[in-house]
Amino acid sequence: MSSPKKLRVTLVKSVTATKQDHRATVRGLGLKWTNHSVEVIDTPSTRGMINKVSYLLKVADANV
Repeated sequence: MSSPKKLRVTLVKSVTATKQDHRATVRGLGLKWTNHSVEVIDTPSTRGMINKVSYLLKVADANV
């Protein structure tokens, strides 16, 4: 069985002037500060979170 597909998500903009629920979504992805990167499993729920705050993030494939 192959490992699940992962995405590398990086916070590239500050969450200071954003809505409270957008800040909560960024924290839910595991991001803490600007230029912080995490690897998340590519699921529909994770994709929805990424789409919600896409203007704050940079997303790349982590399995490369």
